[in-house]
Amino acid sequence: MSTISKVGVVGAGTMGNGISQALSIAGFEVVMTDVGAAQLERGVAAISGGLDRLVKKEKMTAAEKAAVMGRIRTATELGAIKDCDLVIEAATENFDLKQKIFRQMDEIARKEAVIASNTSSISITRLAALTKRPDQVIGMHFFNPVAVMALVELIRGLQTSDATYAAVEAMAKKLGKTPVQVRNSPGFVVNRLLCPMINEAVFALAEGLATAAQIDEAMKLGANHPIGPLALCDLIGLDVELAVLQVLYEGFKDPKYRPAPLLVDMVEAGYLGRKTKRGFFTY
Repeated sequence: MSTISKVGVVGAGTMGNGISQALSIAGFEVVMTDVGAAQLERGVAAISGGLDRLVKKEKMTAAEKAAVMGRIRTATELGAIKDCDLVIEAATENFDLKQKIFRQMDEIARKEAVIASNTSSISITRLAALTKRPDQVIGMHFFNPVAVMALVELIRGLQTSDATYAAVEAMAKKLGKTPVQVRNSPGFVVNRLLCPMINEAVFALAEGLATAAQIDEAMKLGANHPIGPLALCDLIGLDVELAVLQVLYEGFKDPKYRPAPLLVDMVEAGYLGRKTKRGFFTY
């Protein structure tokens, strides 16, 4: 396929705006879309704030920041992606929502375009089957915060072509990321290992084994983790952690992936972590 130069990002939330920022810094033209102007304004503000921090640290000049912001266009209409070479879906981790978006992207994007999903757990083969171009669909799982995390999991669906994989792999490297090829399977690699560990920390908390702060301190000092599992869950989002665990549980039918009841309760209460100012810790 042709070289990727213009990229659409569907979703202006934490992952969407982070991906958009990384793309623009690397020189790509970006079209960031979301359903409402308010979401886009928050996304643009987050990007501007992230770039301001780079300017303050003298890792970027004010002129370079202006150029990066200038390469990002926003739109509330999905039709704005129609001339993009690659479209990355970065919506909430919900299959019904992604299904709707994938069908719309497939109708709008030009026939040569690659469609990628930033899903952290959902089957790429299943998403690809919703389109008329399953060979041009791939998983492109970035990690939060996108500006800091070097890894991108590249997930091949059953029908993903070699040309699609090669083009997206080259683009990921241009972003300064390290792409790792992963076979399509629930949770892929990182979340299949990480989310059960976080879930076990929630079980330990619910059983009164130790406080949230003590559990995190133990894992930081005893396992040399830079951040404790419960603080990490707050960063990821308790709703995202629960969604991934549900995909793992349904995909493998193994009780070791059963979500901790406390996690379910907290999500139902609206305690989602940093984004709601309350999770296992308060912010």
